[in-house]
Amino acid sequence: MGIFWLGLARWVFYPLTCLLARVRVRGVHHIPAEGGALIVLNHVSHLDPIFDAVTVHRAARVPRFMAKNSLWNVPVLKNVLVGVEQIPVYRGTADAQKSLRDAHAGLENGKVLVIYPDGTITKDPDGWPMTPKVGVARLALANDIPVIPAARYGTRELYDHYNKKFRPFPRKTVNYVFGEPLDLSAYRGGDPDVETIREVTNLVMSRVRDLLGEIREEQPPTEFYAPARKKKKGTDGAA
Repeated sequence: MGIFWLGLARWVFYPLTCLLARVRVRGVHHIPAEGGALIVLNHVSHLDPIFDAVTVHRAARVPRFMAKNSLWNVPVLKNVLVGVEQIPVYRGTADAQKSLRDAHAGLENGKVLVIYPDGTITKDPDGWPMTPKVGVARLALANDIPVIPAARYGTRELYDHYNKKFRPFPRKTVNYVFGEPLDLSAYRGGDPDVETIREVTNLVMSRVRDLLGEIREEQPPTEFYAPARKKKKGTDGAA
């Protein structure tokens, strides 16, 4: 059944992405032909997983994503997600760690995992990455696999969720660049402490940000965007 659902997804999403945009890719040779690999990408649009899946699949690998568990409640989509072995993320629940365990298992079994350390679509008005979640470092350090930074630009111009704008015309261009695998050997081995995990997280996402700057032909910001947290009722915001 997995082959069936993968074939169905390909039948639907290959033509869809071609219809919506021209896709240009550099550095795809950095994705290994076999074995586990972690691809780290920026996240700007709900269309990202569709374009990313097709792009990685064109490199002859079947990508796995960590997606919100609520998607498993959608009829038909649930069958597709299960059939192609995607990983549900249970945020704020007792099953939250299960997502990381499943991701580790996938990497150990030679799968390609695509991860968005932003955790959600970036809230930066200019589309640069936000302060990244540390799960990417935990996966990168616990598995002896290539960690490939990558960036994509153009999907938000097609669909901007926060501003509720879908602009299929004129036809857009989505650009990708896959960087060289990062050398994290100095950080591997032993049980990393909190500081090491944060350092590796920032190192990986900084490279993603730099690649995004290359695509955009702009100087990226030196800091990650940190959206202001909403105040809870009954508090005055004091530290």
